[in-house]
Amino acid sequence: VQLVESGGGLVQPGGSLRLSCAASGITFSLYAMGWYRRAPGKERELVARITRGGRINYVDDVEGRFTISRDNDKNTLTLQMNSLKPEDTAVYYCSSQFMDSGSLSWGQGTQVTVSS
Repeated sequence: VQLVESGGGLVQPGGSLRLSCAASGITFSLYAMGWYRRAPGKERELVARITRGGRINYVDDVEGRFTISRDNDKNTLTLQMNSLKPEDTAVYYCSSQFMDSGSLSWGQGTQVTVSS
């Protein structure tokens, strides 16, 4: 499994970023995919997840601001992040999970910094 994130960077509060994750070495459609983040001094936490069948869940504090989507033809996972807040600052990781319930695999992460 290889997961490569891109799209992180520095943005002002209220701004937007779009993260992408390119997956290879897997049959993408057989995997639940997710975005996690680790803020400084905190544990890694789930941000958003989309199952093989397209069921989506978000952590409460990004609901309505972030949108997760997947493209099974392009083996790509996307996280559209709007109305960003300083507390969204973290390293964001792409994850894959075989058949929605296997062990998680991770990308290397991409830094998102929200600051004025």
